[in-house]
Amino acid sequence: MDLSFLVVAATLYFLATGGFVVHLLFSSDRLHRGGSFLLASGFTVHTLALLVRAFEAGYLPVTSFHEGLSLVGWLVVGAQLLLERRSGLGVLGAFVAPLAFLFTFSSYVFYSGVEELPESLKNAWLPVHIAPAFLGYAILGVAFCLSLAYLLQENQLKAKRRSGLFRRLPSLERLDELNHRFVTWGFALFTLAIVTGAVLAKTAWGAFWSWEPVEVWSAVTWLLYAVLLQMRSAGWRGRRAATLTIVGFAVLVVSFFGMNLVFPGRHGGRFGS
Repeated sequence: MDLSFLVVAATLYFLATGGFVVHLLFSSDRLHRGGSFLLASGFTVHTLALLVRAFEAGYLPVTSFHEGLSLVGWLVVGAQLLLERRSGLGVLGAFVAPLAFLFTFSSYVFYSGVEELPESLKNAWLPVHIAPAFLGYAILGVAFCLSLAYLLQENQLKAKRRSGLFRRLPSLERLDELNHRFVTWGFALFTLAIVTGAVLAKTAWGAFWSWEPVEVWSAVTWLLYAVLLQMRSAGWRGRRAATLTIVGFAVLVVSFFGMNLVFPGRHGGRFGS
């Protein structure tokens, strides 16, 4: 049942992408409103998919690759809807909606049935680790979208274009400010996830650190974002910060797919399997 909801959510995200992109290119207010409605509708259906999955599994649906992809897609959309409500940046949906579609569609492609949660993970540390980890992924995903918007807007300025696209995108200063804010929050949550993950590993497997592929890649990604924040404090702004944000998220996505498909270890596919 949750798979049917997931397909509908992915379809709505895809349609929302079309509405937002056409609005961005041709300034159609009707399509902008339609894109926002489709994105919110997709989020609602996606919520139902997660609830049904949780009911069928009997635990928080985040322990398999499919569930992780689905949750990240859902959280990215939730962050965008909140940002639009508080800051009026609905235009960012042109970047967030396709990202949400890719994660949700990938969740459909790698769909797996419900399995029993390993006994070693039936403890309070699992949700304490999972919550900041996936929320951090989603917030860094929005920072990635803000960085793409920044580079697109900067390109408009360098080409001396004052088209509708230039007017519809936020200013470079606004995009850079939001990017910094989202990276800071995402980094804090990612740091908390690493710490709680070490405690969970000690509880479940007897060691805080065991050089699992996911642990190594998480450390690499953490260092990239730490360097970004440190360089920002030293004066980095604009293009360089946006580029490093994109690189950091790309490494995060590659590590997420790699640890499940290429170097699974204990974290791959399903924790502890």
